[in-house]
Amino acid sequence: MGLVLFLMAALWVLGWVMKTPVKARLVMIGLLYIGVVLAQLVLPEGAELRRATGGDVRPWLVLGGVAALALGYSRILGLLRRRSPAPAAPAHSPDTFREAELNRYARHIVLREIGGAGQKKLKAARVLVVGAGGLGSPALMYLAAAGIGTIGVIDDDTVDGSNLQRQIIHRDDMIGTPKVFSAQAAMEALNPFITVRPYQRRLDDAAAKALFAEYDLILDGSDNFDTRYLVNRAAVAAGKPLIAAAITQWEGQISLYHPASDAPCFECVFPQRPAEGLAPSCAEAGVIAPLPGILGTMMASEAIKEITGAGTGLRGRLVIHDALHTETRTMRIPRRADCACCGGAA
Repeated sequence: MGLVLFLMAALWVLGWVMKTPVKARLVMIGLLYIGVVLAQLVLPEGAELRRATGGDVRPWLVLGGVAALALGYSRILGLLRRRSPAPAAPAHSPDTFREAELNRYARHIVLREIGGAGQKKLKAARVLVVGAGGLGSPALMYLAAAGIGTIGVIDDDTVDGSNLQRQIIHRDDMIGTPKVFSAQAAMEALNPFITVRPYQRRLDDAAAKALFAEYDLILDGSDNFDTRYLVNRAAVAAGKPLIAAAITQWEGQISLYHPASDAPCFECVFPQRPAEGLAPSCAEAGVIAPLPGILGTMMASEAIKEITGAGTGLRGRLVIHDALHTETRTMRIPRRADCACCGGAA
């Protein structure tokens, strides 16, 4: 019997040295065990092989029963462990950073104007972006990269091949996909430490009122005046700061509108929409590919400044960028006392 046990041990060790899978080693030992038991049961008493393997089947049956019990117990224990829910990971509050986050945001943290305190504000911030097109694409990507804790994006459109000349958040294999889900995939791939909330629907008054209440800051990258006026009125009603930009051909503009902090609202500056044909869409007039990147990146930069309190923002100032002649101009924009939206100084 001792010789057989030695052979079993030798098989196990040899399999381990040769990196044979555990199941294969168990099969080899099992076959040897079955052969010994059959020899004890089939061979006549006094046979040489039977004597060499112990001469009695009962010890082998006991050994096999013990091994079967041990293996069964191990299997049941493993099954129970797989069915048991994994312990929940400890919640990370906006005031704490994982090691990977500290490394990711290190260039922010060493900035005197942002630092660790500012990065905590970014992590705790909730920003809603209206539109996942030309302006929304770079704005969303940089908000995600910067570590904005919760980013909402609302858009009812799907990715089209004509978008890819400038809407850098989308990819060719996403053509036909709702833009909000394409944008969500890109942002989460860039930064797994943020929360993205996609809203695949057209913005209307009811949706704007409900959504704006959930966010600290609104970014408007829409491409039509109906939506811009709607967003402005909802932001004013909610008392939320609004960063809005617009582009066409080679030129773009951006400002921060917030009557609650004595800055004008969008309607203070643009009380009436332009006459038909004076402000054609990008589809009608065209747009140079990097222009939405320039203005969209500025939107993200202004959002970071607004959240952290760094630098001087665009309250009461309108920046106009001319990419064709590489000129940027800034003009003061006051509130209007007769504004139909914010009531001016009232």
